[in-house]
Amino acid sequence: MATISTGSVASYSSQTGFVTKYRPLSMHFNASKTHMNFIDLKASSSICIQSDASLLGKGSIAALQASYLPKLKFKPGRLPAKQSQPRASAFKVAVLGAAGGIGQPLGLLIKMSPLVSHLNLYDIANVKGVAADLSHCNTPSQVIGFTGASELANCLRGVDVVVIPAGVPRKPGMTREDLFNINASIVKTLVEAVANNCPDAFIHIVSNPVNSTVPIAAEVLKQKGVYDPKKLFGVTTLDVVRANTFVSRKKNLRLVDVDFPVIGGHSGITILPLLSKIKPFVVFTDEEVSELTLKVQNGGTEVVEAKAGAGSATLSMAYAAARFVESSLRALDGDSDVYECAFVQSDLTDLPFFASRVKLGRNGIEAFMSADLLNLTNYEAKALEALKPELKASIEKGMAFAQK
Repeated sequence: MATISTGSVASYSSQTGFVTKYRPLSMHFNASKTHMNFIDLKASSSICIQSDASLLGKGSIAALQASYLPKLKFKPGRLPAKQSQPRASAFKVAVLGAAGGIGQPLGLLIKMSPLVSHLNLYDIANVKGVAADLSHCNTPSQVIGFTGASELANCLRGVDVVVIPAGVPRKPGMTREDLFNINASIVKTLVEAVANNCPDAFIHIVSNPVNSTVPIAAEVLKQKGVYDPKKLFGVTTLDVVRANTFVSRKKNLRLVDVDFPVIGGHSGITILPLLSKIKPFVVFTDEEVSELTLKVQNGGTEVVEAKAGAGSATLSMAYAAARFVESSLRALDGDSDVYECAFVQSDLTDLPFFASRVKLGRNGIEAFMSADLLNLTNYEAKALEALKPELKASIEKGMAFAQK
């Protein structure tokens, strides 16, 4: 993919021959990479055209085609041989907890996706106003708000992807484990509704503590007889986003070039960035490895303390969750080159759940990138063993809660 000019974004697809708008503004990346921002589009299949008009504003698709396509030597409206036309506005997404600090910006980012036809927003209160607000954005998806338990089933019927950021946020001095008693019950109730109304959907768990809420969700789905481990994900994308950002700043690298996995879990020492697997190749001192690892592990605490009681990492979490949603939609749409880190049921270690890089497909997880765990440095190997007891305890706590 190439980038032209600055401003609002429309993309030309060599598969369809059409310009499609509704892309986020910040999409600058290397043509050799398939991994970028939360949209994560394949670089080899499309060309990004940035017009001088505002996002979704004056410049029409026809005008953009007439202006740019002759220069690019593509013939609009014609499909190259042996390529299928990807669907647009084809999937239904539900956000449970859509009126909260994460839910509102997450809804806005999902609304910008050209792959979404329906965006269902659920919360126990104040969600109808959020839905009305988002419905005025001129992107294709239809937005509907659903309030309270009596409307939850209608929110979930026929949904392809369910995202659950519902729950209370962290406050200064509060650990993710302190959130457990409240958020565990919320997640349990919501996943029961998912099992009853859209059991085949991809389920994205954002509610903390993810190390416990994902096992809770798994047990609930098992009890309902609809558990598919390939479709249940703990969203750990924020750890990856932070890790890539911090390293690029530390080493003065272009952010779009930086890529490496973050494994383990989603709190404290259970978060383990594998700096030895970084691309492009970078040399780190022992001090830098320790400093960067701790910074990624304490990223959430840094934001909580900086907000001084006014909230937690809501905006960056919404960004990361939207990226994982878009990756899931791409996989559902048939893209065969979608990779993300996620906290999932796994056989890579002796723990029943583990965060690692996985390949996504139409049916969920297609493969685990087990090579990421080979040839670890001594620091990483020791850190991996050190995180296991805490992660194991969190997993077992979640499973025990759901089995009560």
